[in-house]
Amino acid sequence: MQSSLPALALLVTLVAAEARLPLVGRLRERLAERRSEPQPAANPVELSYGGDPLQRLDYWRPTAAGSPLVVFVHGGGWKRGDKRNATGVEKPGHYLAQGYGFASVNYRLVPAVTVEQQAQDVADALACLIRQAVPLGFDATRVVLMGHSAGAHLSALVGTDMQYLKKAGLGPKSLRGVVPLDGACYDVPRQVAGGGEFMQETYLQAFGGEKQRQLELSPTHHAAAPNAPAFLILHVQRVDGTAQSKALGEALTKAGTSVEVRGFEGRGLQGHAEINRRLGDPGYPATPVVDEWLKKVFSK
Repeated sequence: MQSSLPALALLVTLVAAEARLPLVGRLRERLAERRSEPQPAANPVELSYGGDPLQRLDYWRPTAAGSPLVVFVHGGGWKRGDKRNATGVEKPGHYLAQGYGFASVNYRLVPAVTVEQQAQDVADALACLIRQAVPLGFDATRVVLMGHSAGAHLSALVGTDMQYLKKAGLGPKSLRGVVPLDGACYDVPRQVAGGGEFMQETYLQAFGGEKQRQLELSPTHHAAAPNAPAFLILHVQRVDGTAQSKALGEALTKAGTSVEVRGFEGRGLQGHAEINRRLGDPGYPATPVVDEWLKKVFSK
């Protein structure tokens, strides 16, 4: 009986090892999958473009000197949001992988400042980056401005009303283009009038009740040239966002500005958030559309 114990122990060991083989195989497969997944972008450098604590931006250096730059402006109803939590996790790594530098801009918030001051913050952030293009390793002549929601409005405003770029020492040719993501306030009086109970307070806090000021803060109102050279206006299937995106596209086209307006699946606040959160994910339909457009405008 005792002589059979070593053989029994060996048999138990072999059976246990064989039982673990599928698990080991699955672990190896998962490790291979993880290695093939896009890795998070390296930590950015934070730069200051003004004296206020919110006048900061995060900058991710491109892998090759002289590369184009994508600059992102977060949303949040003009009164909230931050470059650390409203940029979308996919964008920095994706645009670095495309061969671009990437920056994400903070700006001062309503009600501490006005929307006019916010637009100037965006223009000043662009000027800060462009002045340091050589040490930062990007091409100052190939810069695209992108923004989501309130950031889409601010990006479009800076790209159409040249007073902000001019005050920052820049001009329309300082940008290759603008990519607004699912904005709904390109025509502010129209949006305020139809804003409904949910957003009415936010709109009035940002733009006030005076129609002339609302017009002055409307990218559609400023769509007559000069503008940034090209726009890619993206929206999901929200009624107001779709109508406002198409109207801005039509006004820019009438002025002779190059425009593409593209709609994607997604409804309500969920769709509105998804286009920002997932842009840069290769599986999200808007990602290749933006990639193709960026290649086109950066190659000119």
